[in-house]
Amino acid sequence: MANVNSVPKSLPEILPVFPLTGVLVFPGMILPLHIFESRYRNLAEDVLSAEGVFGMIQPFVPREDNRPLPGAEKETPELYGVGCAGYIERWEKLSDGRYVLELRGMNRFRAEAELPLHRGYRRVKADYSGFADLPVDKDWHCDRAHLMKSLEEYARGHGLQLRLDQVEQVSDIELVNILGMSLPFHPSERQALLEASSLRDRENVLLNLLRLGAGGLDPEQAPPPRTVH
Repeated sequence: MANVNSVPKSLPEILPVFPLTGVLVFPGMILPLHIFESRYRNLAEDVLSAEGVFGMIQPFVPREDNRPLPGAEKETPELYGVGCAGYIERWEKLSDGRYVLELRGMNRFRAEAELPLHRGYRRVKADYSGFADLPVDKDWHCDRAHLMKSLEEYARGHGLQLRLDQVEQVSDIELVNILGMSLPFHPSERQALLEASSLRDRENVLLNLLRLGAGGLDPEQAPPPRTVH
């Protein structure tokens, strides 16, 4: 991507938000996004003219495939109370007006109140004080052996093919966060991972989800194997 932004000096109290079912970003992680709806093009344009910060948050009621339907820009489905703010680290505006960007997670927030729509997108009054996410503790360690064993059992049950060569190269905090963002958990389970009060709590939630899901699917109903990067 041609454009690179620096880390913002502060997080805004009035935070634009991008609601997507099953899509989260954790502090320190990268979330690739393809922005094509006009209201979210407006969001991207507006935040890029400032410090590039907006929040990812899930609708409380899951929305299938996140497909925009006619009139969807007028809908304001209820949102979960907690999301994660990030800044646009890299971005490119395509010739047809779409944006391709990478959002770097910074700090979780609690949505205290919602403001009126602005140029079609939603904004909340964000409170970051309950989350000690910055700076990201890159030296934190999980019980990696236990986590990998649970992951392998989960993968067998769900027909997933693991790229262990890639998994071995990431730090412990990246491993926990990547699994939380990429494995096919229910949106409410992803939310539990996001809202875990500490990294250790997130690891424990992840282990519980892996154990609960290790039974997987009936072999006759299981989809073809997929690769987890």
